[in-house]
Amino acid sequence: MTTPTALLADDEDLPRAELRRMLAAAWPELQILAECEHGPAAVEAIEKLNPDIAFLDIRMPGLSGLDVARAASGRCHTVFTTAYDSHAIEAFDAGAVDYLLKPIVAERLAQTVARLRERLAARAQAPELDHLLQRLGTQFAQRDPATRLRWISASVGDTIKMFGIDEVLFFQSDEKYTRVVTSNDEAHVRKPLKEIAEGLDGELFWQVHRGCIVRASAIARAHRDELGRITLHLRDHAERLAVSQAYAWRFKPM
Repeated sequence: MTTPTALLADDEDLPRAELRRMLAAAWPELQILAECEHGPAAVEAIEKLNPDIAFLDIRMPGLSGLDVARAASGRCHTVFTTAYDSHAIEAFDAGAVDYLLKPIVAERLAQTVARLRERLAARAQAPELDHLLQRLGTQFAQRDPATRLRWISASVGDTIKMFGIDEVLFFQSDEKYTRVVTSNDEAHVRKPLKEIAEGLDGELFWQVHRGCIVRASAIARAHRDELGRITLHLRDHAERLAVSQAYAWRFKPM
């Protein structure tokens, strides 16, 4: 049997390190391929490394663990780590995914490891999670609304421009800056895209590339070429936005 592999995704260093330590004790042969501090990095690592298992914190900046699980659906087995109480946990279908309630206890982790070992030994196909994740998505908010961005301020010469977050069509990384684009204006801010992502509502703004986040309602259509590459056409802007393969799952036909 090949060596089992996993990815850990949690934006907090201590819980991530503790899970790594506990897994080393409970499952010594498990190889940790990557540790990710936010959702977009986890999506890209799954795309690149193809782990057998993804341990995902539900609440992460940029993309929630639920969003990452959508990208991983059918590709790897998923285990959610969460600090939500047991009542909320009832939403999970343990037959499709597993969960670890923080703080993680050794006995509960041992149960999860045993189930994962059985699935891998039986060469069980990783389940498609779209239906389950749709149900879960209505129950878990990605971020506290009080922490979300309302305005973006950008300096242009001697002028400070103010953009309401509802005006923004997309954010795009541009070297040390982030480009903020509306239907009739744009500016650059001295804040990395990763930090901006932490203040955005993941239901309204979609990461479509490592360097681009777009307002979902601003997308008019997505075009797929003969090589499978996806390009977005916007409603109120002539610019075309490329979608990387890691985020193509967002545009699967319903």
